[in-house]
Amino acid sequence: MLRVAAYCRVSTDDEDQLNSYNAQVAYYREKIMQNPQWRFVDIYADEGITDTLARKREDFMRMIRDCEKGKIDLILTKSVSRFARNVVDSLSYIRKLKAMGIGVFFEEQNINSLTEESETYIGIYSVIAQSESENISANVTWGIRKRMQNGTYACSFGILGYRRSKETGEPYIVPEEAEIVRKIFQLYLDGASCMQIKAYLEKNGVKTRRGKDKWGTDIIGRMLQNEKYVGDILYQKTYRTDPISKKAVINRGEKERYLVSNNHPAIIDRDTFTRVQAEMARRSSIRKTSDKTTTELGKYSGKYALSEILVCGECGSPYKRKTWSEKGAEKRIYWRCLSRIEHGNKYCKNSKGVEEQRLHAAICKALQQGIEESRAVFSLIEANLAYAVSGEETSFDAFSLEQHISQKQAEASDLVKLSMRSGANAEKYESEIAKIYAEIKTLREQLKQAKKLMQKASQTNNEIARISAWLKDRDTAFAEYDDVVVRRLVETITVNSNSTITVTLKGGVVITENL
Repeated sequence: MLRVAAYCRVSTDDEDQLNSYNAQVAYYREKIMQNPQWRFVDIYADEGITDTLARKREDFMRMIRDCEKGKIDLILTKSVSRFARNVVDSLSYIRKLKAMGIGVFFEEQNINSLTEESETYIGIYSVIAQSESENISANVTWGIRKRMQNGTYACSFGILGYRRSKETGEPYIVPEEAEIVRKIFQLYLDGASCMQIKAYLEKNGVKTRRGKDKWGTDIIGRMLQNEKYVGDILYQKTYRTDPISKKAVINRGEKERYLVSNNHPAIIDRDTFTRVQAEMARRSSIRKTSDKTTTELGKYSGKYALSEILVCGECGSPYKRKTWSEKGAEKRIYWRCLSRIEHGNKYCKNSKGVEEQRLHAAICKALQQGIEESRAVFSLIEANLAYAVSGEETSFDAFSLEQHISQKQAEASDLVKLSMRSGANAEKYESEIAKIYAEIKTLREQLKQAKKLMQKASQTNNEIARISAWLKDRDTAFAEYDDVVVRRLVETITVNSNSTITVTLKGGVVITENL
């Protein structure tokens, strides 16, 4: 008596297909039970599965394991496409079962895998089934991409700060979660690393989107780069390599991507989002500062603001925070030139260590003085941002240089024509032509510098405008040192050999203060 089982599968979990699934189960149960030479073992059925890989079908794999345990002699199934839509899977499992003396009977094709000619026919039908699967996948993919192009494709919104409306299907903002998102972006711009943001969220009992207590730095990093927070959607950031393996990979330009702007309400304004992307790029490109490291890239640390902006006036090396301790004495924190730490006075002879308390006090005094001096500058910039930091003058210079270059090119062109007509007398024009081209080269270099100044002026104006707005909302007494304040206001701090520091504020205001 043969021990017989059946394998059923439907492609989707729609109601009609579910009825098909139930009908298949009932059919095979009755068919096996009515045959006196067969003994019913089980019905193995995968419901609502579209996967082309057999290993991802739970009941299919359970059936294979039961075969390996010697529980089954014959498997009934509707067709080759129901058994597997992957040629490799189909033939490999059939051969494996055949080696164990277990047959698979495909009713639609009337093929028993134990017969000699069966493998050829099964191979043909498997190729057809796989081709059908690939065609369906291509058609579905085409439809999805068309919806991406016109912005009607409904993508997932499983991120902190948003939910989809059950009634309309449109995404909406969850206010309490949106505040967490804004805090994460603010902390990052204030200089915190992803690890520090993680520590802050966990310390304050903030839950993740899934209600967990623990945050991952990778999750925070992805949030900071997610365009959905500014109301946009970027489609096809990943894609599947093929419909068989269905392996998802990051789209690095292999496939077209589709950006839909202002698709839904924004949590983060565009200016903040843009600054976060720029800061992420800056941090990822930090070069090494120590000769003792082997990698060319350094590592950003949000622990101390001074680690990035405090430099030695003697050799230009960054300063590093050190702890000095002696038995029985109180620990002291000071900052020291990194070159002096690593090489002694070989390259940096006159720099000295600075006690942190003295350094902080001097920075606070410099900020008090600098902000008072720069209030007039801030007022001017607020009144007319387009003209501030010689923006208009630089623009005019660039325009004049372009006009001058055009005139010189026209002169050179005329001289070249005269030279060609003069024949033997061409030499008298060559030196003049060479002189004009030398002038053009100089003018081009000046134009290049002018355009750089224009770009810098624009960036400086925007930064000072942000600082000015930020200062209005804060106490500017600077009674205590604050890393966040220093990151916002200070461009660089130079430690000079004459026991002074030079503090350069963003916007160009420079203050020298005694240590």
